[in-house]
Amino acid sequence: MKRLLPAALVLVVLLAGCVGPLQTGTDGERAGDGSTIAVSATGTASAEADLAVVSLGVEVTAESANAAREGVARGVNGVRSALADADIPDASVTTTAFGIAPVYDYHDGERELRGYRAVQSLAVETEPARAGEIVDLAVGAGATNVDGVRFTLSDERRAELRATALDRAMGAARTDADGIASAADLSVTGVRHASTGAAFDPVPVARFEDTAAGETTFQPAPVTVTAAVDVTYAAA
Repeated sequence: MKRLLPAALVLVVLLAGCVGPLQTGTDGERAGDGSTIAVSATGTASAEADLAVVSLGVEVTAESANAAREGVARGVNGVRSALADADIPDASVTTTAFGIAPVYDYHDGERELRGYRAVQSLAVETEPARAGEIVDLAVGAGATNVDGVRFTLSDERRAELRATALDRAMGAARTDADGIASAADLSVTGVRHASTGAAFDPVPVARFEDTAAGETTFQPAPVTVTAAVDVTYAAA
């Protein structure tokens, strides 16, 4: 009578604190491809901002909606003219919002029409070094609101940083996978699957300075692009 051999033991290795778990595949994968190691990692790349977006606007309150509109139109034309004289291309000045609304005063539970408020908002793209100059020019030409200055990256520079960040993320993922494999007495043999999420870059902080001459200047911080990857490696 033949005796049956004992069933093979399956060793499951749990590595606490590792970036990714060691995983065994399905029956079909075990038959041909061995174990897998899944890791997640991030990579970053930083550079000085090469684009500034100045958000500003003109706001006018008048007795009639048409008078408010006309006042805003005059103010915006003045701002655009001043920017053009400063060699800011018209294509770099875009309208981001426009609105006209009634303005009321409230007394003893009743409201009284005080007039109409018209607002037109603009976004001006320029070199970071000229951001303060643009603020001063626009306010001097009739802008009543400066809603902020955002220092960021051009599409081309962002693409370059994203590629670098992805390369660093993949390098970090491979380092983690090799460490897990070594601890489990395995070796990484290839990539089974890889995916990435959207890259993101936090808005850098800009320090405001007011010079002795009364000019507005900014000192932007570098912009950092971060990329994340999820990679499954084959191991044997």
